[in-house]
Amino acid sequence: MVVGLTGGIGSGKSTVLNEFKLLGVPVYIADVEAKHIMNTSLVVKEKIIALLGTYAYHNHQLNRKYIADKVFNHKELLAQLNAIVHPAVHQHFKEFVAKQTATYLVYENAILFENNSEKLCDKVIVVTASEENRISRVIKRDGVAKEAVLARMKNQWSQEAKIKKADFVIQNDDILILKEQVLKIHQELIEINL
Repeated sequence: MVVGLTGGIGSGKSTVLNEFKLLGVPVYIADVEAKHIMNTSLVVKEKIIALLGTYAYHNHQLNRKYIADKVFNHKELLAQLNAIVHPAVHQHFKEFVAKQTATYLVYENAILFENNSEKLCDKVIVVTASEENRISRVIKRDGVAKEAVLARMKNQWSQEAKIKKADFVIQNDDILILKEQVLKIHQELIEINL
């Protein structure tokens, strides 16, 4: 069984994911794997260079700042980049799933609903947190201004929209309560598969 894990920026998806890892659940982090594929797949590299130019790579590594600057306010260019990367990630994910023997695995994807990846999942968990906590976490993590965080939030679905499509919701404002929620969902997912 594939369990999608998503949530808005700063909701604490990584913290939740680590709790599942501690329970021995295999995890697939779409963003990490996408970056790996963009750096290692010659086919993907060639397509990105054709789309964004040779500056998309620096010393054979993805030039993330250059790419972010190019696509941030250009939805069409971002869509074209996603059309290159997402199919490669989906194929890699299918291969990952085929190798698993666990009762379920967690597929973490920040834009699960935005790119229709929920279709790959049997169940979906949405991680939420107060806006105040989300903003302060991102400022601390990325060293950016509040306005930059709010701009990123506007580019994602709202928490409310994600919650409507969720099978499970984890409120991530308190680490102790978080651990209890993860354990409860873990037990439910195991029971579903029995």
